[in-house]
Amino acid sequence: MKKKVAICMAVMLTMPLHMGLKVGEAAQATNVVEPFNDSQTETNSQTTENSTTETSNNSTAETTETPTIENKIEPVETPATETKNDSQSAEMMHEYMSQFDGKTIVNIEFEGLTDATLPTVKAAILAHVGDEFSADIAMRDREAILNTGYFYEAYQTFQEVPEGVLVTYHAVENPVLTDISISGNTLYKTEDLTRMFTIRRYNILNRNTLQDNLAAIEEKYHGDGYILMKFTDMNVGSDGILTLKINEGILEGYAVKGNKKTKDRVILREMRQEVGEPFNAKLARRSMDRVYNLGFFEDVNVKMLPGVEPNAIIMEVNVKERRTGTFGVGAGYSTRDGILGSVTIADKNFRGTGDSVSFTFEKSAEETDAHGITFSYKRPWLDKKETAATFQFYNRTYQYYDYNTDGHVNERYMRRYLGGEITLSRPQSEYSTNYLTLRHRKDSYVRNVVAGVAGNRSGIYGEAWRKANFGTTRSIIFQHVTDTRDNVYNPTTGGRVSLEAEFGGLWGGDFNFQKYIIDHQQFLKAGDHSQVWAGKVSYGFAHGDLTEFNQFRIGGQGTLRGYRDDQFRGSRMILATLEYRFPLAKKVQGICFTDWGGTWNSGFIPKGNTIYGSLGLGVALNTPLGPVRLDYGYGKQGGRFHFNIGGGF
Repeated sequence: MKKKVAICMAVMLTMPLHMGLKVGEAAQATNVVEPFNDSQTETNSQTTENSTTETSNNSTAETTETPTIENKIEPVETPATETKNDSQSAEMMHEYMSQFDGKTIVNIEFEGLTDATLPTVKAAILAHVGDEFSADIAMRDREAILNTGYFYEAYQTFQEVPEGVLVTYHAVENPVLTDISISGNTLYKTEDLTRMFTIRRYNILNRNTLQDNLAAIEEKYHGDGYILMKFTDMNVGSDGILTLKINEGILEGYAVKGNKKTKDRVILREMRQEVGEPFNAKLARRSMDRVYNLGFFEDVNVKMLPGVEPNAIIMEVNVKERRTGTFGVGAGYSTRDGILGSVTIADKNFRGTGDSVSFTFEKSAEETDAHGITFSYKRPWLDKKETAATFQFYNRTYQYYDYNTDGHVNERYMRRYLGGEITLSRPQSEYSTNYLTLRHRKDSYVRNVVAGVAGNRSGIYGEAWRKANFGTTRSIIFQHVTDTRDNVYNPTTGGRVSLEAEFGGLWGGDFNFQKYIIDHQQFLKAGDHSQVWAGKVSYGFAHGDLTEFNQFRIGGQGTLRGYRDDQFRGSRMILATLEYRFPLAKKVQGICFTDWGGTWNSGFIPKGNTIYGSLGLGVALNTPLGPVRLDYGYGKQGGRFHFNIGGGF
């Protein structure tokens, strides 16, 4: 008597995709003997489905963690995808099939397959007529059939005959796809998402292709910063329509912590996305950068807290405030003005509103006419379009060292400049801002201090020179700045490009001129986060009635180190700087640098003898009052120290 047995195992898709055909229906419709009961199979399949859903949630939570945004969404514990019952069932099936090991495969038949899938199955299996049967190969063949992606269920039946064993492969094909329905998407059009599917309509649905298509959609969302997006429901109905439901993950609200002086609105107005929109990690990172770049905080952290609705979050901004107000009464010594006394009152976060105010008074004890007053006020938000306004007033008299290109003093004299500036700015885009400045400044020659190689120019001898270089300058300055730096105080990536045009004499004044400048700064990480390459290139062109104070001036800290301040002047300018910045200690940075540049007065390209260079070392210290920097540069005319409050570029 012939003995016929069947082994059947329902295998679900590895995603929560419901095909409309219940697990086990095909097996029950087949007239075979099953050594394992249906209830156990259905239980295992359901466990697999639930495990897959929880894994998807956990994956989403892990994805939201970035190096810069602290994620506080608790991950969902994910059970193992292979349960104990699944493992036991596989062991029992393998043990049962082992009784046929070594027997000759007399014939192989296929049931439940169409012409579209039969060649695929034949190519996937290893067993052939005439081979010795192997339980290991049989188990592998069943997995291979399922792994083709075309089948919802697969199993084998065996019939023992005197010559050996007859093997029949049974498979239940996935439904034929007729259409795709997507809901829940607000960021991308449905037709755009549908075009990302490579599965063909009116063909048997391939699970592998479907998974690849879904992964591509998720990758698109996540790549654009929408890291909370996930598929919450997927099924294929009996009509062959694939239904997908997307949850894009909503930003439910903001919370601010740690601010004592700064008002909440000052922080919240820097947020780059509105409540109720899908959460975007890139915009959250940009929001954090903008808050830090205000300069009011020592540290800024962002936490993602679970919201009320499923897959929604609350973005919590935690700040640690630094001292922004200063009041100082001090004394110092300057080689130019001798002993100096000063009073400074400033606050760059005035009354916690984000406004900036500064007042400084200086007085020399040795030079009675050396004194100065400077005042500035900035309001960064005049309206919802982020229009900002800055007002500056200055009235300062100080001892000016006028150097020639050889580094010798032409003359030391008292210079006075009096005037003010009004600047309006408004962002053009997230990283680009336009500026408009009205400048009024009167430069005066007060008296001679020490005659240099140019002699004493306070009398008739210097009248022509004084007339050409002192008077009233009224100009309009247009500037466009694109700034992608991650940190404006200590950048490690990104850059800053500035295009500037100044027109003198349009609204009066003694001098008519046009002045154009392009400046490009770029920053790249070198090794770890604390090592940075910083580069800067500037080019300027001007023509018209230019005074020495309206000409391009380079030399000294910030331009060409190793040379004297404003040593080189001209109507053309080129400047290049490269720095390697590295940490020495906490809040202390070392710098290796090289500067190259020069000025000239005709043509667009500098002549060889007008370019000067230098090499040097420096150290920068981040203090509670702001960055302080000391550099030593060595150039063609020797070496020189340079001290600066405010850091480098």
